Amino acid sequence: MTSDTPKLAELEKEALMGSYGEEVDRDIPRIDMSDFHARKAEITEDLWQAATGIGFFQLENHGIPQALIDEAFALSAAFFDLPADLKDTMPLRPGTNAGWEYMAQVRPSTGTADRKESFQITLPRMRGLWPSEGDLAGFRATMLAFERQNWALAMKVLSCFGDRLGFHPDTFIDGHDPQSDQYQSTLRLLHYLGMEDATPEDFRGWRSGAHTDFDCLTLLHQKGGQGGLQLCPFKDSRGRAIAWTDVPPLEGVITCNIGDMLMRWSDDRLQSTLHRVRMPKSDEYLGPRYSMAFFAQANRDTVLAGPDGKYDPMTGHDYIQMRLGANYGKK
Repeated sequence: MTSDTPKLAELEKEALMGSYGEEVDRDIPRIDMSDFHARKAEITEDLWQAATGIGFFQLENHGIPQALIDEAFALSAAFFDLPADLKDTMPLRPGTNAGWEYMAQVRPSTGTADRKESFQITLPRMRGLWPSEGDLAGFRATMLAFERQNWALAMKVLSCFGDRLGFHPDTFIDGHDPQSDQYQSTLRLLHYLGMEDATPEDFRGWRSGAHTDFDCLTLLHQKGGQGGLQLCPFKDSRGRAIAWTDVPPLEGVITCNIGDMLMRWSDDRLQSTLHRVRMPKSDEYLGPRYSMAFFAQANRDTVLAGPDGKYDPMTGHDYIQMRLGANYGKK
């Protein structure tokens, strides 16, 4: 973060979240998205209750083909298996949220780098960043198809929130227009490093430190048997996370959460919830963990203005740049 970048309340909140805390069981809402247009009013009510409460929910019958999800996971793993010197030709560039990074994201909650590598796909910024067909056949075509399917599902969910907030029906779909060169929604492929040969000291850290997402809506695909994601919707009187809940990694079910951008855009009616990826326990799977997240982020030129005017209007570009600066520092 540069010296002239204003601090955000979200980052101040993250800085208090580095301790392990208590673990408790909670019910995570499961929402059936089938027959969406006929059932939209019912689905909207279910989504609203989840988003104004725990801030996390899981989508069933969401319409993204399992075969496409499986193919995307296979190609994601193949990408991370490429030689480091080849991946280094596709680097994450400052301020772009596109390209490959390795243990570069430092969380305010921990002050240390997450134990992962990732590849960000932000469509208008991908020139020179795709692996060639010779290096990884089918990767680009599959990821483009997968990205668009996730975008379409995210727009369905956001349209429900727009109805409850009293926004114009086109507000969110116009605000995330993929045909615009201002588009900045991101598909992120994630590889958390295996812990098979880790030292006891390694297990004291986090695969991903406690944080809130800085988008509008996150759609997360997890692989069965590769857990570790936890959420914490409540804090103590000093603002510290006090009770964490495991989010089950169910194949074919998409885990969603509200991000800080939508929390602001909704005048804080929708809740952006802290989450993290803990280290595996001794009796759990210790191998690498793969997940894929789609971050629906308002276009650079979209103005975030809540229904009641609680916050000053702010563009999507200005908001995202502040968050990228905070989480990647000089990178």
